[in-house]
Amino acid sequence: MAAVLEVCVGSVSSAVNAQLGGADRVELCSNLLIGGTTPGLHLAKQVRYHTDLKIRVLLRPRFGDFCYDRYELEQMADEAAEYAALGVDAIVTGMLTPDGHLDLAAMERIRSAIGTTTLALHRAFDMCRDPFRTLEEAISLGVSTILTSGQKNSAWEGRTLLKQLVSQSAGRTEILAGAGVGPGNLRALAETTGIRAFHMSGKRIKDSAMRFRRQDVSMGLPGFDEYQLWETDSEAVRAASSILRSLD
Repeated sequence: MAAVLEVCVGSVSSAVNAQLGGADRVELCSNLLIGGTTPGLHLAKQVRYHTDLKIRVLLRPRFGDFCYDRYELEQMADEAAEYAALGVDAIVTGMLTPDGHLDLAAMERIRSAIGTTTLALHRAFDMCRDPFRTLEEAISLGVSTILTSGQKNSAWEGRTLLKQLVSQSAGRTEILAGAGVGPGNLRALAETTGIRAFHMSGKRIKDSAMRFRRQDVSMGLPGFDEYQLWETDSEAVRAASSILRSLD
């Protein structure tokens, strides 16, 4: 498969920086701080207007596990249909059963809602009981990409499983390595696993434009500075892109 660099972004500025750095595509999401949730429809519209990148959209209604109730699934199906109608390149999602297997019925519901739009499986894969069974089930559903860290906290830690997944998939689906991926380990990951598709945020900390700052009130997660913003660093993306292009 061709080399691919995907950048996870939560704003138009980050998407623009991803393009400047040489990304092939972006995955749009909100709330990166908690692992990402479904973004607003207008973010995709703005990213399309301001960049030429391929756009994938995360479909995840909330923080937490990937076992959803019928109300959440209804919401997800509706949102997936709206994004498909907008013409995004792919919907990225994942649902598990209480026993830790891929929820085939729920995945098929999303598949039906998006028609011919590409379907990708996100890191719900890393929380499943049996990665080899889930790989085959995802392929049977027509999933084009599986984003995974090899069921570890980082792709480097999960490199042994990643290599096994590449071997078992045999090109039938794209294995996209994500979590802790960057210029510092991309080459080693590629050489160790055989993977040529990588997912990164390339984030940097950007200081808020606020001059007046009230430090005694918290509006979000305890322990996080609300006057520090996450933004994709075009230089980090450019460095990763350069390494990836030199591999083949």
